Amino acid sequence: MAPRAVTREQLAGAARAALGGGRRLEAVERVSGGTKKGVYRLVLDDATTAIAYLWDDAENYWPAAEGDDDLTDPFSPGLGLDLFQAAHARLDALGVRVPALRLVDRDGAHSPADLAIVEDLRGESLEQLLARDRRAAGPVMARLAESLTAMRGHRAPAYGKVAVVDAGGTSRGTSCAGVVLDRALRDLAEAAARDPRIAGAADRLEERLLGLAAAVRPRAEYAVVHGELGPDHVLVDPDGNPVVIDVEGLMYFDVEWEHVFLRIRLHDAYRPLEADGLDEDRLALYTLAQRLSLTAGPLRLLDGDFPDREFMAGIAEYNLQQALELVRD
Repeated sequence: MAPRAVTREQLAGAARAALGGGRRLEAVERVSGGTKKGVYRLVLDDATTAIAYLWDDAENYWPAAEGDDDLTDPFSPGLGLDLFQAAHARLDALGVRVPALRLVDRDGAHSPADLAIVEDLRGESLEQLLARDRRAAGPVMARLAESLTAMRGHRAPAYGKVAVVDAGGTSRGTSCAGVVLDRALRDLAEAAARDPRIAGAADRLEERLLGLAAAVRPRAEYAVVHGELGPDHVLVDPDGNPVVIDVEGLMYFDVEWEHVFLRIRLHDAYRPLEADGLDEDRLALYTLAQRLSLTAGPLRLLDGDFPDREFMAGIAEYNLQQALELVRD
């Protein structure tokens, strides 16, 4: 569904409540990049700014699928204020920099949809900084490595979304590897239905997934992982600190899942974030699983009316080729 236009009048009251009276909301600007929630910059008449997050069906580009609202699935969409607040609180408690929270509205006082207003960080993303000046990004990467160490050091006896586990809940399945395998097989089926090249290699890909999953040994503790910690999900504040955003998918999980994603997104720039003691069997399974996810997900998104179609198709094509490379003779 294409996002609706959010008007200045709809957010004026929320802006006053979040940032104080005596100022007027002059503009509401959509911030590009969000696919599951609306992200808007609020601009006040004294040039003060903040970011509004809106969780509403009309702000979600992803086609609805069965199980989307099942929070016991660690990989169900990270939608809603409850997930955001739980993730924000956990990261903040670990000393990981997240945008400061200015206002939360789940009762409809300012918006019919769940709403949060947070600090606006108008500098570069880590992705932009790395592209502009790899050397200047060095201190930011070092601080991000410290954040990842803090996340890796906080353990839980159960896996799943932080909001679920911290509330004493349990997640589906019997292991992280099992959950990943089930998801990868679904992604394989979806991708095969949309692209004949994946369909032609489906038997080899399934056999490879099953073999990799069988090699993974049990584990009883799980770390905090963002789940999609690409450099576009890290902003840089004025003091050069990395600021983690899009945190709703935060979960307790195998730390290897995070590092596979970081490797895929950062390529050779990943090196400062390397961690000791990662399990090679999990890395192998999760690499193929994420390649399939990054093929099937973008193809699924293109079933709807996502606007930047060439960009999303490029992600699908690149990861499709990488997945096939993993099963080539």
